[in-house]
Amino acid sequence: MSVMRISQLAERTGVPATTLRFYEGAGLLPAGRTASGYRLYGEDAVERLAFIGAAKHLGLALEEIAELLSVWASGACREVKADLRPRIAARLAAAGERTAELAAFSATLRTALAHLDALPDRPGRCDPGCGFLAPARPVPVSVPGPVSVPVAPTPGRRRSAPVACSLTGARTAERRAAWHEVLDGARRQGIPGGLRLTLPSARAAAVAGLAVAEQGCCPFFDFRLHLDGPDLHLEVRAPAEGAGLLTALFDRAA
Repeated sequence: MSVMRISQLAERTGVPATTLRFYEGAGLLPAGRTASGYRLYGEDAVERLAFIGAAKHLGLALEEIAELLSVWASGACREVKADLRPRIAARLAAAGERTAELAAFSATLRTALAHLDALPDRPGRCDPGCGFLAPARPVPVSVPGPVSVPVAPTPGRRRSAPVACSLTGARTAERRAAWHEVLDGARRQGIPGGLRLTLPSARAAAVAGLAVAEQGCCPFFDFRLHLDGPDLHLEVRAPAEGAGLLTALFDRAA
């Protein structure tokens, strides 16, 4: 097996030598040593760095990456998958929470801006009597004016799309489980041609991600995401021939 010094590994992978040394200190990238103390790496270091880079791209902390690497180095792919999935799900949930927080903060800023524009242009200096300096009253956590986000093909494309799903076997089961997980506890209401589900707005990012993925395999579905303060309303429609698939994915009670 060929070996590389740290400069060679850095050149081959594009990872700076300083980062390679840091990874070694953090226990992520073991290195051999020559008699004179120079670091030596095998071909497996290239794959290890690719794995580290992919994990960092998913937002995993170094401690989590170290745990994953121990599974990756000694376990089967299915074990890595089982370890990685809940970590990604947690990041996705956190991203949904941040999305809701940003929406609420944007609403606060819009309210403040509207209030500021409504204040009179006084010639004097700002003082405690100034409306801008007065303690702000609590602002409801909501998006000013409900926001409706369509995640669907154009009507013509939807009508022409075949009522069939390109997923098969285990991938179908995984997608169904993902929908059931994110829609757990949702309030369901029948609508013409489909179903309306109401759930916390913090799940908006997760729902949107699944809707986009669903369009790749089942383009006959029509999705509408409607953000209304703390609530997210998801409307899903399908042609009559697709009613069974719609029920299987989105109506857990059924």
